[in-house]
Amino acid sequence: MLSRIEEDQKLVRQVLNGNTKAYAKLFTRYKDAIYFLTMKIVINKSDAEDLAYETFDKALRNIEQYNFKFAFSTWLFRIAENTCIDFLRKRKNNHVTIENNNDDNVEFAIGEDSIQSTVLNPEEVMIREQQIMLMQRLLEQLKPKYKNLIELRYFKDYSYEEIAAELKMPIGTVKTLLFRAKTALVKLIAQ
Repeated sequence: MLSRIEEDQKLVRQVLNGNTKAYAKLFTRYKDAIYFLTMKIVINKSDAEDLAYETFDKALRNIEQYNFKFAFSTWLFRIAENTCIDFLRKRKNNHVTIENNNDDNVEFAIGEDSIQSTVLNPEEVMIREQQIMLMQRLLEQLKPKYKNLIELRYFKDYSYEEIAAELKMPIGTVKTLLFRAKTALVKLIAQ
């Protein structure tokens, strides 16, 4: 059974070979998640819908730029975030000038709210890299079965069902072992 990441990458390869049905599957798989992300950023239903479709349009036009080292979903979410940021910047810079009878121009700014970038600055990138290195050192101290579960769930983004299939164990057992693994990891962090 393929993981979601592997399934996505297989579909991307099919899209690169001209298979539009494969792209339709990716669209169906991620359309709701992308819509909710855009809605969270722009807080307007109509704009969020437009931006979600624009995200998929950009992804399809630039599919050859996708890097198979990373999850397709990560790439797609980055496109959605950047599309929203571009939209908000344009809206912020959109000014309307209205002329009145006194030869004075009145200027109104549309969308004056501030925009916060979701792109990390160099300092934040360095901090995140250090946190990842620390987390990897801590994972090495866990029992192998716990380490494997944490890696599958949080580094490879497997669902509980995918983990259960991969490790050939019931979902309830996966959840219990993941809880124990997280508890053990928290104890290591506390030390």
